[in-house]
Amino acid sequence: MNLELQPAELAFRDEVRAFLADNLTEALRQGQSSTTSMYPEPEFSTPWQQKLQARGWLVPLWPKEWGGTGWSSLQRFIFETECALAGAPLVHPMGVRLVGPVIIRYGTGEQKRRYLPRILSSEDYWCQGFSEANAGSDLASLSLRARSDGSDYVLNGTKIWTSFAHHANRMFALVRTSNEGKKQQGISFLLVDMTLPGIKVHPIQTIGGDHEVNEVHFEDVRVPQADRVGEENAGWECAKYLLEFERGAGIFSPRLRSQLKRIGEVLHSAARPNDELLRRFAEVATDVDTFEWLELRTMGNLAPGTNPGPASSILKLRASRIKQLIGELGVEALGGDSLRWRSDPADGRNTAGTLVPEYCNSRAYTIFGGAAEVQLGLIAKNFV
Repeated sequence: MNLELQPAELAFRDEVRAFLADNLTEALRQGQSSTTSMYPEPEFSTPWQQKLQARGWLVPLWPKEWGGTGWSSLQRFIFETECALAGAPLVHPMGVRLVGPVIIRYGTGEQKRRYLPRILSSEDYWCQGFSEANAGSDLASLSLRARSDGSDYVLNGTKIWTSFAHHANRMFALVRTSNEGKKQQGISFLLVDMTLPGIKVHPIQTIGGDHEVNEVHFEDVRVPQADRVGEENAGWECAKYLLEFERGAGIFSPRLRSQLKRIGEVLHSAARPNDELLRRFAEVATDVDTFEWLELRTMGNLAPGTNPGPASSILKLRASRIKQLIGELGVEALGGDSLRWRSDPADGRNTAGTLVPEYCNSRAYTIFGGAAEVQLGLIAKNFV
């Protein structure tokens, strides 16, 4: 999509480019380029977030009174596009884009004063405690028990597929505080200190070879009830609000376009380009163009501090599937070289060392954040 930018928007683009030129180091760029899981390691994302916060650009989705930028949707798109083109690290979204907006909307004054500044400073590194062994797509079936005991909850149970829990000092978690009524009515939303006694984090290695996800065990973990967001047994409302941010409040098309460009370089470096793969490359490029238009249309109606509503399911579903198509195209473009998937991803080249793990990890994109079948159900419910 070609956007005809006005003088003020061109000036903003130049401002972003100047910021990137002054602040994006080669080490940070290499950290992102060698990332094959969903987000870069905190050694790369945290310094970049601190640079963004120093400039006042870390939380464009937040209201201005809490540190938001007040940018238009087009400014957000320009910013994300320039960051993708420059190879800047992705911002770790758990605090900035997920729990932060929930605290702003549902949190107490004390919770806002305590947690929001620490998200902005990157002092707190958050993880998401939602999925369980028997509560993935059917999230409302979660069973991690939070028993009330005086001014605390006592937690017992397990969360699984918890991304970057091995780095996190904070978790936002859905817990079972009641078994009465509908499943959704007995869930509460807690903010958990990951250093509390009784919490154990066990690594899970993905098929792509990354340590991104974990299993987290809770044994008699005491969490202050003051760290509950919203009313007891009303956490499902917080969760739905958060999931709409997770699924549709980001801008993904610039990163997808950047990833597809790498595949194009592999295809065109071949001595005899494969016509069928070139045709499929053109189809995926068209998908990215269409998705970019859909994102712009959705973001154009999204004011800072608000969520995209049911349209988030469409955005999440399309972004996930396009990510998978790009991964599939990448390994086919590599041909026999894709068998060298253990090669060093730190070499900075478009080799099997990055493309194959990205393909392997992309298989989960239509599962996490709400499985494709769940998204199709929500789309049917809201738009058909």
